[in-house]
Amino acid sequence: MPDSKTAEKLLPILQQACEKYPQHADFPAAIVSVSEQALYLFIKGAFVCSYPVSTSRNGIGQEEGSYQTPIGIHCVKEKIGADAEFAEIFLYREQTNSFASIEHEAICTEVECITSRILWLAGLEEGVNKAKSPEGNNVDSYQRYIYIHGTHEEGLIGQAASIGCVRMKNADVIDLFEKLFISSLVIIKE
Repeated sequence: MPDSKTAEKLLPILQQACEKYPQHADFPAAIVSVSEQALYLFIKGAFVCSYPVSTSRNGIGQEEGSYQTPIGIHCVKEKIGADAEFAEIFLYREQTNSFASIEHEAICTEVECITSRILWLAGLEEGVNKAKSPEGNNVDSYQRYIYIHGTHEEGLIGQAASIGCVRMKNADVIDLFEKLFISSLVIIKE
């Protein structure tokens, strides 16, 4: 698992984002490293912890329909499911009162379950991960429904396995949900 030395190397990226978007600078923040399949949490500019994640099995990319994970500076736009149970399944961001069976082996079940919590991301970089106009320009992370969320395929966490979102183990996403706020920066980097 990545360590604090790796996190320290990421700190300048966070500092630059805070300077560019000062309205988001006072909140806890996260950096997702696609190459390391890890999410680093920072509070008041200090590294707190890291979690293993899964980004897209199709790589990185911004376009609608690509099923890729978008890179760049985002923020948490919505937090959904604060009262959801562990491994409760969401359908169209609504709790279903049904529960996923957690797969602990590295097996792709061909089913996309969104479980436990949803942190819905909005891009902040116009033309990169945010639409230039209300009509959009095919790269808007919010309109693409890019989330950080729990998954039933916990055995695949730590390798690229999603269809665009950032997947986490259920206990980890519940923990992260409590630590990030609406407006918290989430930077996704290669």
